Amino acid sequence: MKQTILRILSYSRPYRGYFLLTLLFTLTGTSLSLIVPVLIGRAVDFAVGTGQVDFGGLRGTVLLLAACVAVSAVLQWLGGLCINRLAFGTVRDLRAQLTEKLGRMPISYIDGNARGDIIARVISDIEILSDGLLQGFAQLFTGVVTILGTLIFMLTINVKITVLVVIMTPISLVAAAKITALSHGAFVKQSEFRGKTGALTEELVGSQKVVKAFAYEERAEADFVQLSEQLAESGRKATFFASVANPLTRFVNGLIYAAVGTVGALGTIGVLPWIGAMSVGRLASFLAYANQYTKPFNEISGVVAELQNAVSCAQRVFAVLDAPAEPDDADCLDAGHARGEITLSDVRFSYVPEKPLIEGFSMHAAPGQRIAIVGPTGCGKSTIINLLLRFYEIQGGQILLDGTSTKDLTRDSLRSQFGMVLQETWIFTGTVAENIAYGKPDATREEIERAARAAHAHSFIKRLPDGYDTVISDASGLSQGQKQLLCIARIMLTDPPMLILDEATSSIDLRTEHRIQRAFHKLMQGKTSFIIAHRLSTIRSADHILVMRDGHILEQGTHESLMALGGFYAQLYQAQFQG
Repeated sequence: MKQTILRILSYSRPYRGYFLLTLLFTLTGTSLSLIVPVLIGRAVDFAVGTGQVDFGGLRGTVLLLAACVAVSAVLQWLGGLCINRLAFGTVRDLRAQLTEKLGRMPISYIDGNARGDIIARVISDIEILSDGLLQGFAQLFTGVVTILGTLIFMLTINVKITVLVVIMTPISLVAAAKITALSHGAFVKQSEFRGKTGALTEELVGSQKVVKAFAYEERAEADFVQLSEQLAESGRKATFFASVANPLTRFVNGLIYAAVGTVGALGTIGVLPWIGAMSVGRLASFLAYANQYTKPFNEISGVVAELQNAVSCAQRVFAVLDAPAEPDDADCLDAGHARGEITLSDVRFSYVPEKPLIEGFSMHAAPGQRIAIVGPTGCGKSTIINLLLRFYEIQGGQILLDGTSTKDLTRDSLRSQFGMVLQETWIFTGTVAENIAYGKPDATREEIERAARAAHAHSFIKRLPDGYDTVISDASGLSQGQKQLLCIARIMLTDPPMLILDEATSSIDLRTEHRIQRAFHKLMQGKTSFIIAHRLSTIRSADHILVMRDGHILEQGTHESLMALGGFYAQLYQAQFQG
């Protein structure tokens, strides 16, 4: 916990000016507020009895009292303003660093963690961290200054009663420490279940059509209710322990106040002469200080509970920051403009160590060749694409681009050589033109329209309310086929030296598919292309077909040679077109 707090404080170093101002304003404002009980006691002593009131002295004391209260309030407001700038600036930097880190994380990390949980860490966990930790430090500092200041003033009034107050203080501290220890585990579990709830919510909301199509509503609701009950239970425990701390310390502080009041009053009237003589005004001042002394313990106990919640959230945030990112490749070579010669030699890879997927995979693609990869689901077709783009790193063998190992090339320059159209489309919130120009933001409108015409998307785009300036999103009502046409137009626009088409026409009707195939045929001229397709009719014209099964190349050759071989490929083809 200590290391986590120190690490969070390290992020506030750029704002140490605000931190110093917070200390200055808080220290000055709190000091002025500590003078108030002295002035109250002095005002009481100016009214000795009936007809014995020093109105001149009382007037001056009241004016000074009002000035101290007003200045103290302004300084504390300025201190709050500075701590807010410190807190929100620190949180902004932390969130920016977290987002930047996610951009450098390997695909394996994103695939291995629920997206809703990652979103919760970026948004809600950091927000809780801001409210509970950074802003809590202001209250903690104010409390410590108040405790020390009141002790000094109480010692100047009566040492013996001050000793009594100090002796009873550990009771409050021990109670708060015990509750803090109990609450930490509850807050950790609460943060964990909060992340799981967010992940399940994101999953169900993003798959509403599937949930409804399979009549999964009741089971989905039961899963959510179960997780919500776990979150509620952990939340109840955390809230209970956090809530107990304040009333318990208030009770102990009430005992201290009552003891001080009783002993002080008995000393004032002479019943306990060893206490020392005090005027009524000085007793009033001492009681006010005793109240101010015990009040910070109540606030600190509440702050500690918030700190526990904030620290548990901070640990989840730092878990992402500490996760290994993709290694730096600044010293690697730039791929330049590749010719498109790809060689895979004895490649080995598995997502899970105990379950081998690709073993001893070798292939060669000459520049400009169209390589089709076919095979049953799970045989490793899409995995080959992930390895070519270095979304995942191979565990054996090597992959060469124009004779250079892809590990010796920067990832950005390597990936810029490929244009990729996946079966799953992705449309972000923005205009149609912005979506098409995603890979080439500086493209002109003429280039964008030319790419859309080549992808046969121009006609439906012109029918949209504002044409290319229509704002769309993934939930804007476009059909899956129309989204895929826009994704194809992106590749038409960037015109890369190599292409990856992973079921690129799976959501398009047959008539449009034939037109797209002609466009692809033109686009693939002179480009090394990797085509993954379940519809074998779309790959008959490929220069080379790789037939995969269980991570191995089972057969390879042209369509005609593989059909003449009468092996696995022929069986797949006949299964599609002959029953």
